[in-house]
Amino acid sequence: MNIDIEKAKKEFLKYTEKFDLSEEHIKRKQQHSLRVMQKSKRISELLKLTQEEIELATLIGLLHDIARFEQYTKFETFNDLLSIDHADYGVEILNKDIRKYIKQDKYDEIIKKAIKNHNKYAIEEGLTESQLLFAKIIRDADKLDILYEAVDMFWKDTEKEIEETTIYENVYEQFMQNKTVKTEKRKEKDNVNKVISTIALIFDINFKESFEIIKKEDYINKILNRFDFKDKDTKTKIEQIRKIANEYVEKG
Repeated sequence: MNIDIEKAKKEFLKYTEKFDLSEEHIKRKQQHSLRVMQKSKRISELLKLTQEEIELATLIGLLHDIARFEQYTKFETFNDLLSIDHADYGVEILNKDIRKYIKQDKYDEIIKKAIKNHNKYAIEEGLTESQLLFAKIIRDADKLDILYEAVDMFWKDTEKEIEETTIYENVYEQFMQNKTVKTEKRKEKDNVNKVISTIALIFDINFKESFEIIKKEDYINKILNRFDFKDKDTKTKIEQIRKIANEYVEKG
């Protein structure tokens, strides 16, 4: 069974056109979805999956953030803790509309399980081998694009303010233990801890093929080189974070 990716992409773009694409945050999520689609394809190609599996991974990449548009329109935030879990809501949308994107139902559960799990702190237990594979692919592809966006999209024009902030001890401790940083339910200005949390996503990368992309694109250094932190202790810790992160990616 071939999956018609071009048709699915047209349907997705048609869906996003219902929302205000002149709003930069909504437009950014549309473009993020298209890039994650390509990154999912790239990872699955590097994994040497079958053509049908590559198409399935590509489709999941396209649809993984389908709930983001309603989320931002209703709540004016992408923070799930302050609004809705966008992955769970994405599954609700696809329960009604999945046939727009793929004709047959053979892969429905794989698609929905992958999307449901793409944003969770950890993948749920009890998935089949195939469900787990595609959940891991979309999690990697999503994180790769978040790192891409962190190079020059995130924190735009707020670099100076971020350079004045200091590192929370719990954030630094989690990073030094090679852990992703747990999100807390609070609204605050951009700060160094958000930068560290973004880089810490490398600790939840699943495939050496994904690490190769991170290494090739030099995401860690490009992100950290944006800032000249003023606090001496923060500056020292940032260089330690750079070292740990690059070594972790190198080991893959």
